[in-house]
Amino acid sequence: MLYNSFAFIFVFLPVVFLVYFFLNRRRYTMLGKFWLVISSLLFYSWWNINYLPLILLSILVNYFLGKIIQRDNIFNSKSVLLIGLIFNLGLLGYFKYTNFFIHNVNTLFATNQSLLELSLPLAISFFTFQQIAYIVDIYKKEIKSSNLLNYAFFVTFFPQLIAGPIVHHKELIPQFSNLRKKLVNYRFVTLGIFLFSIGLFKKVILADSFSIWASQGFDQLKVVTFIEVWVISLSYTFQIYFDFSGYMDMAIGAALLFNITLPWNFNSPYKATNIQDVWNKWHMTLGRFLYRYLYMPLNKYLLRKVFTPLGLKDKVNVRTSISLILMFLISGLWHGAGWTFIFWGFLHGMATVVHRYWKLTKIRMNNVLAWFITFNFINFTMVFFRAETFPDAIKILRGMIGLNGLTLPERFEELFPTHFKSIITFDNLPLNDTIGALQYILVGFIIILCFKNTKQLSDTFKPTLWSFILCIFLILYSILNLTRVSEFIYFNF
Repeated sequence: MLYNSFAFIFVFLPVVFLVYFFLNRRRYTMLGKFWLVISSLLFYSWWNINYLPLILLSILVNYFLGKIIQRDNIFNSKSVLLIGLIFNLGLLGYFKYTNFFIHNVNTLFATNQSLLELSLPLAISFFTFQQIAYIVDIYKKEIKSSNLLNYAFFVTFFPQLIAGPIVHHKELIPQFSNLRKKLVNYRFVTLGIFLFSIGLFKKVILADSFSIWASQGFDQLKVVTFIEVWVISLSYTFQIYFDFSGYMDMAIGAALLFNITLPWNFNSPYKATNIQDVWNKWHMTLGRFLYRYLYMPLNKYLLRKVFTPLGLKDKVNVRTSISLILMFLISGLWHGAGWTFIFWGFLHGMATVVHRYWKLTKIRMNNVLAWFITFNFINFTMVFFRAETFPDAIKILRGMIGLNGLTLPERFEELFPTHFKSIITFDNLPLNDTIGALQYILVGFIIILCFKNTKQLSDTFKPTLWSFILCIFLILYSILNLTRVSEFIYFNF
């Protein structure tokens, strides 16, 4: 089920909300918990019920592994943790990377092994990482396992189930168990609706509009010249931002209706003036997971197993650089089973390393120039994130640097002297409504650079007549434009 659908907005969310608080008001709190879990499983199954047994198996296995790890006086907790990691990564690897592996083996060894008929289970990347963090935290004695109902809620709570944020057990369960949160909190309800309306507008009006130009350019047009290709690349850069940040606004808003506060996942990353700042503000809970559960163990392993035996214990910057590049390579692979994703991760890893060495020089760059370089790096690398293949990416990059020439609409031909016509083609632009796209791109820049983000708006939110009018306008305008129901980009990851 999609947030930007009539079924979710007018049926699922209101019914789940009303029944949940009705049960709590009657003091059937355990039944209320059960209702939320069942509703969340229905929300998950709406997409494809065939994968319901998979998420239930994952929940049961990880729950009991957590119980076993906690009893470290009976079992070898490290061995059980290893079993848990193999199970979770094996499940993710089988469904997400098996065909990628087979395809590469076929290419490398000229074999003809048939691909498996697998489709990616919804949310597997997110609930796998969330449960890995759970069993690791139990192993480190940072949390204690809860009962099965609470654990099922932790994994399946529908606002964060499909695409995050990646929530830790210690962040969610204390809130869910707090009796004060069992009654309607009208401030949370108004704030939740406010955030949900902003997210719905971002998705339906902005992201879905940008997707039209991005999809046409990447998937349909064979040759694109300078102006169209910049419109296409910027359209995707804005599409993924408004799509994912819009989803997060709706997720956080929906959770607030149930008195649950989810961690923020976006903090204006396109305002960043360096690549490290981008990753401190983009998909923040994924960055937190990768830093704690991947980067830190990698760094320690390199020090203990590689650098110390070689007498390079003090080479901190080298060790850090290797760990960062490996982390971003894995991040790229996590986002998608394709070499373009891996290369995208490699580029961001290298950029982060370059930035770390730049900081050592103590040279300060002008903020406007730093932002310009950072934003354009994001825009260029997003080409590899979006392109299906490297030739598709090269097609876009060639146009961005002018190798495919320049085409302008015929009506501009009279404005240019004759000698310009040898380097400019005057014809109908192949991209539909290029002028409209440019207007949307201008609006996108104004929103990301000049307006407060939803976290800032949330911190200062007060329910007033004006905020009520804004909510009504955003919701109605978005609903009236719900001519097509499109899935969120991160559903594919």
